[in-house]
Amino acid sequence: MSEKLQKVLARSGHGSRRELEAKIAAGRISVNGQVATLGERIEADATVRIDGHEVSIKPVEDVVCRVLMYHKPEGELCTRRDPEGRPTVYDRLPRMQGARWVAVGRLDVNTSGLLLFTTDGELANRLMHPGHQIEREYAVRVFGDVTDEMLRKLKKGVQLEDGPAAFKEIKRGGGEGINQWFHVVLTEGRNREVRRLWESQGVQVSRLMRVRYGSIPLEQGLPQSGWGELPLDKVNYLRDLVGLPPEDRSFIDPLRAESRQKRYSRARRNQAQRMQPAPVARSEAAPSKKPAATSRKPAGKPAGKPPRKPTNKPGSRAGTGRTNRKSRG
Repeated sequence: MSEKLQKVLARSGHGSRRELEAKIAAGRISVNGQVATLGERIEADATVRIDGHEVSIKPVEDVVCRVLMYHKPEGELCTRRDPEGRPTVYDRLPRMQGARWVAVGRLDVNTSGLLLFTTDGELANRLMHPGHQIEREYAVRVFGDVTDEMLRKLKKGVQLEDGPAAFKEIKRGGGEGINQWFHVVLTEGRNREVRRLWESQGVQVSRLMRVRYGSIPLEQGLPQSGWGELPLDKVNYLRDLVGLPPEDRSFIDPLRAESRQKRYSRARRNQAQRMQPAPVARSEAAPSKKPAATSRKPAGKPAGKPPRKPTNKPGSRAGTGRTNRKSRG
């Protein structure tokens, strides 16, 4: 039975549907030696290449759906490679063979918090699709004077450059003066949408953190740059949310699984070790810090006469080159 090319590749872990459709449109994917087209359907025995490299095609029964929860810190990019060498969210994830992690949406470089990854590109695509109206909750610190009229506008809807947008919920979270915290909920994931909504009211976002995706919260105790694999019941909650059949396999053995506290404690230790500066290796040929002996003669001594050795007698100044002189008389 044939299936759409981007669906098969997404299920096989080669990217999200959106990423793969862009690659097909750019002519970077071929099927049986011919450049693929959008909407093309393929059979299970087709030979598929991405950028000239043959990729594996997995049937439904061979794909195990895994989902990771990741605590993204500020400063990491949601990209696989950065030409400037900056850290990315993929640097910290566990390595796999025959599959890869696909991010469920993105967070900009200055946003922290909950980010989900999965091996099932089809699941990632459906979770990101605005048609499913999945809630994303953010904790946001706003710099500026926020009035009740502003909050009413943000819930009713404002016009942004890419269309109307609104918060589904807004709750005050504390703070004093012109720095106040709010919890806001969106049901879509447009680029920088939370920041742009607040900026439309003349205030700035100074801190932004995603704390929930659907009914899955960012678990307390998970350190920044730390990850944890979701158990089967939570994986199937996400799959049911977007109309996918349940998964019956998991990489988590319930009999050997670590407690959450133990797992997160280990992740915090690993994070602390990564934050420590690397030791500087001392070169064998490095010059000694011990000052070299010089041929300078003590000041005030006649040329040609060796300096007198310091003494340790009371009243002497050892090591300074100055000695006591015997009293005459």
